[in-house]
Amino acid sequence: MSESAQTGTDAPAPAARVRQAASRPGWPPLATLRRLLRTRKGLVGVSFLVFLLGVASVGPYLAPYDPNEVHVADQLQPPSATYWAGTDELGRDILSRVISGAGPAIQAGVIAVALAALVGSLTGLAAGFVGGWVDAVVGRIWDTLLAFPAIFLAIGIVTILGAGQFSGVLAIAIINMPVTSRLVRAVTVGARSAEYVEAARALGATDRRIMLGHILPNCVAPLIVQMAIAAPEAILVEASLSFLGLGAPLPAPTWGNMLSSSQAYLARSWTYALFPGLAITLTVVGLNYFADALQDALDPRRIRAAGARS
Repeated sequence: MSESAQTGTDAPAPAARVRQAASRPGWPPLATLRRLLRTRKGLVGVSFLVFLLGVASVGPYLAPYDPNEVHVADQLQPPSATYWAGTDELGRDILSRVISGAGPAIQAGVIAVALAALVGSLTGLAAGFVGGWVDAVVGRIWDTLLAFPAIFLAIGIVTILGAGQFSGVLAIAIINMPVTSRLVRAVTVGARSAEYVEAARALGATDRRIMLGHILPNCVAPLIVQMAIAAPEAILVEASLSFLGLGAPLPAPTWGNMLSSSQAYLARSWTYALFPGLAITLTVVGLNYFADALQDALDPRRIRAAGARS
């Protein structure tokens, strides 16, 4: 006879619902997306991310003009039916250039952060699992990089490598590697003495298999959250480098280049700086919303708490 039948009472409803939710089959990314879309913050973040990716991928084909097309007779025009966001000092359509600038921003936010996650996760995994002198050497390298403010370190790296889009992306990746490595190291140190690791070792699993097959999967969720947090900062650093003339060279239509060029014409056309600045602001805010919601959706404690309340 079951325990509930013996006591004459039903099992607590919240606990039963938590067990039912935990046992319900489903593809993990799809379940995470459902949790994201349940909150207003997640809905805003996901919607903006989809919009930004759409603008970066198909926006240049839908832009009214070529971003570098010059209209000498229409210099510094205000927003109008012909030029929805006005024109710059060469008569180029600002809206078309803002749309085209989404591509370099996405490259900085995705490629640089993905490269940082790759190098940081491998070094953090090795440092946390092996320990000893490997941990000491890796830790000192990252401590040295963390001693410099991010933007100053990026400027120094780009100055050494030479200005350009590739140098900027590489610099952004390097300044994000220490945080990613430390995060993976912390998870690895906590997991290397866990029972499932000892069981795998007893069954004859090699250190490489234990690290990649048993410990690294536990790092995926916090690593994804860290990448989402780092992406808006990477976009901001890329815009700052372009603003200082250290990113993609002119006439590349990046948001930082547009802000830099607009300084000399603010008295004649304040909308020249408004639209690229607004694009940077909305992108950083929207991706921060997405990162915060993703952290809530991937945190096991918050998932259990939400299941208990439902």
